[in-house]
Amino acid sequence: MRRLWMMVAGLLAGIGAASGANSVEHKSGAAADPYLWLEDIHGARAMDWVKEQNAKSMAQLQADPEYAQDYAAILRVLDATDRIPYGNLDHGYLFNFWQDAEHPKGLWRRTPNADYARESPPWDVLLDLDKLAASEHENWVWKGSDCTPGLKRCLLSLSRGGGDAVVVREFDLATKSFVPEGFALSEAKSAITYLDEDTVLVGTDYGPGTMTASGYPNVVKLWERGTPLTAARTLFEGKLEDVTSQAVVFHSPTGTVTVIQRGVTFFTSEYYLLLPDGSTRQLPLPLGADLKGAQGDVLLFTLRDAWRPPGGAELPKGALIAYRPSAPAAQAVAVLFTPDAHSSIDEVASGRDAVYLSVYHDVTGSIHVLRPGPEGRWRDQVLPLPTGGATQIVAADAWSPAVQFRFESFTTPTTLYSDDGSDQPHAIKSLPPRFDASHLKTEQFFAISADGTRVPYFVTRSSELKGPAPTVLYGYGGFEISLTPSYSANFGMLWLTRGGVFVVANIRGGGEYGPAWHQAALLANRQKAYDDFQAVARDLLKRGITTTAQLGIMGGSNGGLLVSANMVEQPQLFGAVVCQVPLIDMIRYTQIGAGASWAAEYGDPAKADDRAWILKYSPYQNVRADRRYPPVFFVTATSDDRVTPVHARKMAARMEAQGHQVLFYENTDGGHAAAADHKQAAEMWALSFVYLRQKLAGRPHE
Repeated sequence: MRRLWMMVAGLLAGIGAASGANSVEHKSGAAADPYLWLEDIHGARAMDWVKEQNAKSMAQLQADPEYAQDYAAILRVLDATDRIPYGNLDHGYLFNFWQDAEHPKGLWRRTPNADYARESPPWDVLLDLDKLAASEHENWVWKGSDCTPGLKRCLLSLSRGGGDAVVVREFDLATKSFVPEGFALSEAKSAITYLDEDTVLVGTDYGPGTMTASGYPNVVKLWERGTPLTAARTLFEGKLEDVTSQAVVFHSPTGTVTVIQRGVTFFTSEYYLLLPDGSTRQLPLPLGADLKGAQGDVLLFTLRDAWRPPGGAELPKGALIAYRPSAPAAQAVAVLFTPDAHSSIDEVASGRDAVYLSVYHDVTGSIHVLRPGPEGRWRDQVLPLPTGGATQIVAADAWSPAVQFRFESFTTPTTLYSDDGSDQPHAIKSLPPRFDASHLKTEQFFAISADGTRVPYFVTRSSELKGPAPTVLYGYGGFEISLTPSYSANFGMLWLTRGGVFVVANIRGGGEYGPAWHQAALLANRQKAYDDFQAVARDLLKRGITTTAQLGIMGGSNGGLLVSANMVEQPQLFGAVVCQVPLIDMIRYTQIGAGASWAAEYGDPAKADDRAWILKYSPYQNVRADRRYPPVFFVTATSDDRVTPVHARKMAARMEAQGHQVLFYENTDGGHAAAADHKQAAEMWALSFVYLRQKLAGRPHE
């Protein structure tokens, strides 16, 4: 779940009753919803409303004299040929998906990793998605690939418009064409991966009873080449109330390890080892174990909860463990790394010879390399990379010693590092500066939340700035996702260099301090995430960094819920809101899109106790006509089949009916990213920055 945006309301039937209905719904949560018709995502009436709102928003924002130059500046950066072409390492190749002005839908290509460091690598184009889309008259959006262990064929996932549902087709790398009568799946939220060159493990919509209530596969089957999907053999079947069941296959020179993961909830799973005869054996791991990869025949997990393995000492939550399924129970588990109270493991990647960790201490990163040693011991070494920003693992090759990392900060352009297995990474590519950061500085502060918890946040601004200035406060606070320092050309070009302040809040609900930081804001404690965000806002005001009239807030997906809840709870704190692809109607969220899969995060509104705490903060049920809220801009996408545009539509309609200041924008494509290509992304961001400047910097059209 990440960023993007939405629109606002028009004239609706029953508009006059909206205020009264809302007050009843706030008390009981059971009143009829006058905007349910907006849940008909592609319905004619709903789409007419969307077109009307888009026209209103475009007329106001695109008329701004700075819109055209902002759009052009963003698009130049997005299409720039000097971007770093990130990719996946596989069998000594680097595979990259590339979009630019000439190829808006994109090229899937590869180059030998030995040539990748060259300024202009010799790219071998495998698939031109623009040509494919034109020839097939389909709005294809790239969603990824999965290749055979011998790197002969790949399963390509293509989405119509950018949603999570994909069409899967098999592709031959030698002929650069789709395989006649190869593995193929019709459009669905599928999970498919190769077991070997001629066998796949697949979960898809086989018909009634094969998809969970969350909309994901529930049945894993073994499908052999040359046979119809109807002949695939069932290996595993979960429960309909689960989130999903899927196969996870790890190929390496030492062999193949296959696990079937039954996702009981979003944060708990059972793991079953697939045996050679097709049977499965459940692994004796706690439900909170989170599978991160494999190194040879060893499986890697982080622990969301403390665990005492059979015959061993208790292991703390947040630790990384190695689990060897073939070993006796007493020797099966080894602890690889345990973060301290100020640290967390953000990423884990396994290469052929080592395991790599991205570790954050007070939200600044480092890379650790772990190598197996004698008697089951692992050697831990911190790699010599820059400090004071974000360190991320870009790619690791299971078939060679090659691995790549990157470093960036709010003011330092990204540099890509390559390591050949010597544990001495060296820079091979750097992003050119997209804005002048010579006068900018980043500081970390800590706010004190309502319960006394210290909440870190980063402030980036001009070192020459005197007094309060227009500020954007960004947050997420959910699903154990960390907000780490990042180099944003958009914020740099269009906000920081124009005198604005950019703030990132590391509130509870995220993963900045490991599982405990996330769990502190789960379920009945969700309000703590909002308290943290409000504490950061008040700390900004106390320090004189900004004023309430100059303080804007922004967030997407769960972050959209965050900013809409804060807008409703403490409207006097904020001057403007940009709310991107949000959840908002938390009483109906489990019935919309993939919402049922997130009950472990928010609770189930069908249960009385859960409903009671959800009703206290759910923005849609708490927004009122008799309160004054800051102006809000909603952004979303029709093709988002994960959160869906429903939440933003209904909130925009309700708020406009109540007389609040609202704008709404809904892109047709892009799925949960709300942008399928660079032009759509440039439009979305240009609209958003124009809106923020109008509302926070005293620009026209207030």
